[in-house]
Amino acid sequence: MSLTSDHPAGRLRPPVQQRGEDTRLRILQAALEVFAAEGYEGASTRTLAQRAGVNLPALQYYFGNKEGLYRAVIDRLGETLERRIAPVTEEIRRLMANGPIPRRQAVDLLCRMLDAFVALVTDQTSSDWEARASFFARAEIETQAALDTLHQRVSRQILEPCALLVGQLTGQPPDAEQTLLRTVALIGQVTVFCNRKAHQALGCKQLDEDRVRAIQAVVREHTRAIFRSVKGAPP
Repeated sequence: MSLTSDHPAGRLRPPVQQRGEDTRLRILQAALEVFAAEGYEGASTRTLAQRAGVNLPALQYYFGNKEGLYRAVIDRLGETLERRIAPVTEEIRRLMANGPIPRRQAVDLLCRMLDAFVALVTDQTSSDWEARASFFARAEIETQAALDTLHQRVSRQILEPCALLVGQLTGQPPDAEQTLLRTVALIGQVTVFCNRKAHQALGCKQLDEDRVRAIQAVVREHTRAIFRSVKGAPP
């Protein structure tokens, strides 16, 4: 007798679509780990398939080829970034759509954005945090065209809204060189904590909640100090 959806045992079977999605996610997770460790050029399709526990045809079925899998990993990371950062980004754009906002509010929004970014890059609650950190570190030095979409997302969600605020606070256009220099320097306060060496310098293997809050507090303190000195107007 065949098992159908009406049979008790049949209802326990995961649908084919769900099994397919589980396989796809398993391949993506394995690929993140392999690309983080080996880089794009060093990762072979055979290694990627073996790490995911699938055969090569399965990898090709879901992603086409190595580049397609690499792009899918990048898209997944980009979606996570947007989900975590978008609420602050959208608020900044909405509030600034009609012109300048009060200086204190601009500094507060900038600090909130940096707080959210710190929370994102120091999030070690998921089992793949080391792979994500290593992947982002490699993304800074590798030149794969597929990385352009990740850089564009970072620019759209973090760099551009921060530059809007920094430009207003310094009296410069958001795309002026000085504005972008200051913005990149501010964001650099956060990205340094993607680096495992920063964790070693702090004497820890893992950043717990207390350390994350301490990092956020220091970044806020630095940011407020910078804009107290710029144009001499306290935030």
